[in-house]
Amino acid sequence: MKHYHQQWIEDWCQDNGWTDLHIERCNNYWAFPPGAVMPEPIPVKVLRFIKTEKGMTFNEKFWSISAVVGTVVAVISTYLLKCPMPMILAFAFDAVTAARLEVEDI
Repeated sequence: MKHYHQQWIEDWCQDNGWTDLHIERCNNYWAFPPGAVMPEPIPVKVLRFIKTEKGMTFNEKFWSISAVVGTVVAVISTYLLKCPMPMILAFAFDAVTAARLEVEDI
């Protein structure tokens, strides 16, 4: 899951003099620092700062809302059907969603 908009990273690079942003893979950003001849990864501290400043991406919001809605539907269906299976499925979906929302530090 993408935890950062490319525009957020590009704006930071432009503000701090980093050039030629390259996305190696999802959430792994490289650029040339000021006066450097080799690209370096964008520092993890910077990525954390950008994340706290900007918040969640659309993708993250979608998955979070889906987990909440799915849980509410599961609670209602568990009560109406008198069967625990909807809650078990909602728990599994929520666990996978929470794992996907976790931002990995490189």
